[in-house]
Amino acid sequence: MSVTQIELEERKAGKDLYSYQKGAIDKIFKSFDESRSDYHLLYQLPTGGGKTVIFSEIVRQYLKTHKKKVLVMTHRIELCRQTSSVLTEFGVDNKVVDSKANLEDQADYSCFVAMVETLNNRLNDDKLDISDIGLVIIDEAHYNSFTKLFKFFSECFILGVTATPLSSSIELPMTDNYDELIVGESIESLISNGFLARAEMFSYNVGLTSLVVGANGDYTVKSSEDLYTDDNMLSKLVRAYEERCKGKKTLIFNNGINTSLHVYDTFRRGGYPVAHLDNTNSKKERAQILQWFKETPDAILTSVSILTTGFDEPTVESIILNRATKSLTLYYQMIGRGSRVLENKKTFQVIDLGNNFHRFGPWGDNLDWQRIFRSPNYYLDSLLSDEELESNFRYEMPDDLRAEFGNSKEVYFDVQKTYVESIRAGESSKVVLERSIAQHAKICIENSEDVYDALTLARKLGDDIDFRIGRYTKCISKSTFNFVEWLKGEYRKKLNSYLRSNFDEVFEQIHGYPPED
Repeated sequence: MSVTQIELEERKAGKDLYSYQKGAIDKIFKSFDESRSDYHLLYQLPTGGGKTVIFSEIVRQYLKTHKKKVLVMTHRIELCRQTSSVLTEFGVDNKVVDSKANLEDQADYSCFVAMVETLNNRLNDDKLDISDIGLVIIDEAHYNSFTKLFKFFSECFILGVTATPLSSSIELPMTDNYDELIVGESIESLISNGFLARAEMFSYNVGLTSLVVGANGDYTVKSSEDLYTDDNMLSKLVRAYEERCKGKKTLIFNNGINTSLHVYDTFRRGGYPVAHLDNTNSKKERAQILQWFKETPDAILTSVSILTTGFDEPTVESIILNRATKSLTLYYQMIGRGSRVLENKKTFQVIDLGNNFHRFGPWGDNLDWQRIFRSPNYYLDSLLSDEELESNFRYEMPDDLRAEFGNSKEVYFDVQKTYVESIRAGESSKVVLERSIAQHAKICIENSEDVYDALTLARKLGDDIDFRIGRYTKCISKSTFNFVEWLKGEYRKKLNSYLRSNFDEVFEQIHGYPPED
């Protein structure tokens, strides 16, 4: 018997399951044995923890000890095929119920795998016999599209599995459809025991107040594309990539096809190996792109949500969230794409360009899933608004730029604090910008030999200037687009004028001697 056949036999016997997976199976069967036949149980396990392996073993054991059949539901056709393949590895003979499936032989099968929409059509047309189904398993159970099928399985034990037991619809909380939640192994535990890679998080502050929240509770594609196709945001994306993950295999998630295409064009012009993927690509194109991504060590793949589920590529080294989301589930799904371990991969990078890290906390944070399950509104209401998040931001110079200001102990200037102090002292708010310009000039002069060096450094402070102007306009509650743009231009002119007029005096104050002629 070959090694492959031996491994397959062990898998069939459930011998290759990890201890936490076996423990989860025991808990689930205990609930199954002790509860009523129509009990709805929800099981949570992080992405990469092996949910499909767990429920495949559950199906195998269930069919050995019960005279009922099993139905597994997914929300995408790719997940149908993957699930069917794993079930087959576990020795479960199963039939995929897709739009082309011939159901004349359905009596020969004890396990079915179906996509939710296809199954709904087949059941409404009375094409699938479900009278003998005893166990229904729902993969990615947080999607509320499954709930419309519950009426067909009123006498069945339903097991939902998800990484995030928080419904995709605020109006349809999971606690309304499930009786109990079993929380599986935590992300931190899976990392500590070598099952998942650790995320190294890098957050770049982004102004999101222009974004609009849609009817689904998340940011609209239109408002996201207006922000993320802006030249400044595209430049920030490339800079973040070059600072943190240049040369690493990278996935970029966007909110909108147009944004992803802009990202593709930007990286391609920069000479980087990059491809774009969205749901308009054909199956053949998608297969070719994913094969290229798998085989290319420093590949960049920019996409639109299509790879958040049903995609498993362990060689991914970096994730870039080039979007903002109010969905905790989507946040965990996107980052989870980089968490698969390899022998030489224990960590992966996450670049956050949507303030998601500030909104949800670190990936793998010790979330109280039981409380979120029972009181989702309490959790959602506790999230900070974008205005609140941004009020806590502090501009941080990129490492390479900070090195050019190495002679300065401090480069940060607190606009809000200075504004409050000036108002309390009865001064005009304009002194805030005057003091900011003086501080900018000081750090430029501290790191220059002559005025020309200082003017060159001043030109590199664009992001810091824009950040300060943004803070200032919020303080004075005046932030029309034209006014802000005018103020940014005036600030730069006055900074350059200050350097030309005061360089010698400030230089001598700093060093104790005048600059050389």
